[in-house]
Amino acid sequence: MDNADLIIVGGGIFGCAIAYYFSRDNPGRRVVLLERNSLNSGATSRAAALMTIIRPKESYIPLSLETYRVIPDLEQLLQESLGLTCPGMLHVAASGHSLDALNDLIAIAARYGRSVVFPTAEELQALVPGLKTDEIFNVALMEGEGFCDPFLLGMFFARCAEMQGVQIKQRTAVTRLIENGGRIVGVETLQGNHFAPVVVDAAGVWATQLAKQVGVGLPMAAVRSQYWITERTNLYPSNMPMVLLPDAQAYLRPESGALLIGIRERQSMVVSPDDLPDDMGDVIFSQDEGYADLAENGPKLARFFPAFSDAAIKHYLAGFSGYTPDGHLVLGGVPGLEGLLVASGCCGAGISVAGGVGLGIASIAAGKENPFNFSDFGL
Repeated sequence: MDNADLIIVGGGIFGCAIAYYFSRDNPGRRVVLLERNSLNSGATSRAAALMTIIRPKESYIPLSLETYRVIPDLEQLLQESLGLTCPGMLHVAASGHSLDALNDLIAIAARYGRSVVFPTAEELQALVPGLKTDEIFNVALMEGEGFCDPFLLGMFFARCAEMQGVQIKQRTAVTRLIENGGRIVGVETLQGNHFAPVVVDAAGVWATQLAKQVGVGLPMAAVRSQYWITERTNLYPSNMPMVLLPDAQAYLRPESGALLIGIRERQSMVVSPDDLPDDMGDVIFSQDEGYADLAENGPKLARFFPAFSDAAIKHYLAGFSGYTPDGHLVLGGVPGLEGLLVASGCCGAGISVAGGVGLGIASIAAGKENPFNFSDFGL
């Protein structure tokens, strides 16, 4: 028997962030984080890590702002740089629908006091060489938004949590939630049981499997995200912003002298929670490294980037993210079941919102007031 004040199941960026905030704000209370494989080896390490702040779903925005706020604290504690790059997010509208959506985003940015600039065609060519502008209705650069190495950010949270006394156990699979009298009181592992008054299910796309054991259905499915990285080139400047192209169902960002290209597929790969393997590394995400999907989307992307047709692809990355029907996170308590909190359903925004998720769930777990409004995220 091993007792703690908080047990966290899952060592991805959500679990590591929760461990960091709980141990930071509740010194002396014991936290155990259990990870089936290795830390941040699942969806976290495979994320494109576009840390967008201004979004149509405004409930995400305070969570993302917290991520940006906490990064300097992590860097100070570790005396290391995360390498966060903030060239801004360039939103490109080339249809009436996307123009309306962009105008809504501009209004949201104004409400949050975020800086928005409107580059001229000449400025666009300097910022994003090769961007074809003749069909564009409007562009807006959301300043201060950026990207980072997602694995490194997850490990920053984990390492700081360990410095604050969190016990992290890797290669320790949770096989069962332990329930007693309508309350979750601990977890069972092959290495022994752990007991605590609060257990957090932060197991990523596997969170549904764990919750199902105690009769809880999480509205989430594992959906493939995939992206490609070109060969290095000197074509794109170091200050090139991230680029969102809704009319091409695509996004771009610089990546170490190359270009990272992601698409929104017409029909992506979806896997039932019951069919997920224990390790994301065991999944064959594409037989052809996604080239058929990229080719299908190619004409849309080439409409704005004619040079895309000649791009040399160097790397392919794919992983599962937990998506929900309403596009909202799944955060907070479980009605009718005490002692269990859920932190899942990242919907492709997990890296950006990790700070807010960590602080909010840690506050609830400690019996404190949640500084964020989770009303959009409840079960």
